[in-house]
Amino acid sequence: MLFRDRHHAGQVVAQRLAHYRDRRDTIVLGLPRGGVPVAAQVASALHAPLDVFVVRKLGFPGHEEYAMGAIASGGARVINPDAIAFRVPQATIDAVAEREQKELERRERLYRGSRPPLVLENRVVVLVDDGLATGSTMRAAATAVKQANPARVVVAVPVAAAETCADLGREVDEIVCAETPEPFRAVGLWYLDFGQTSDDEVRALLDAAWQSHDPPAAPTSS
Repeated sequence: MLFRDRHHAGQVVAQRLAHYRDRRDTIVLGLPRGGVPVAAQVASALHAPLDVFVVRKLGFPGHEEYAMGAIASGGARVINPDAIAFRVPQATIDAVAEREQKELERRERLYRGSRPPLVLENRVVVLVDDGLATGSTMRAAATAVKQANPARVVVAVPVAAAETCADLGREVDEIVCAETPEPFRAVGLWYLDFGQTSDDEVRALLDAAWQSHDPPAAPTSS
């Protein structure tokens, strides 16, 4: 399947997540920037709150397009086996992570402003992106979310490399990869419109979601 755009992709993913519709314990988190338009459609269809979860790729020095790992909100860091195999010095990884941490914090302030993140403890947390290639950024997000003691971690994407989908599925409670084409090559090939999502679009989608959906009440003890 070719997705028209991220909004269409989100509608397709939402159909695969219909069993979470109208559940009061479900939260949808979009990975910026491209995952937020997908997540907005998912959250709307499920009648669930939407929030942003910032993840930053750690690119190989000189070859930044290749991920040696990723960091996420909450301090999680995931390092790809390739970085270990190529014996990337720890000091190099730390330097890249420090730089990306500053950008991560900037984006959180930009997207969320003063609004606190949603409480994830005891929730079904649905992590959404516009696709998975190596899966490093989503793996970092899932690792960070697990630290918040959710009831369930669900990863949902429109398209993914089959091997990545299978590998990541062993690390979370549920995974939805609507399409796993072979050969995969790149996420953008499976969209008719894969234009870059702007910061303004991310903020607008989050603002609209926050205005239309009150955050879920905190769990109560019986």
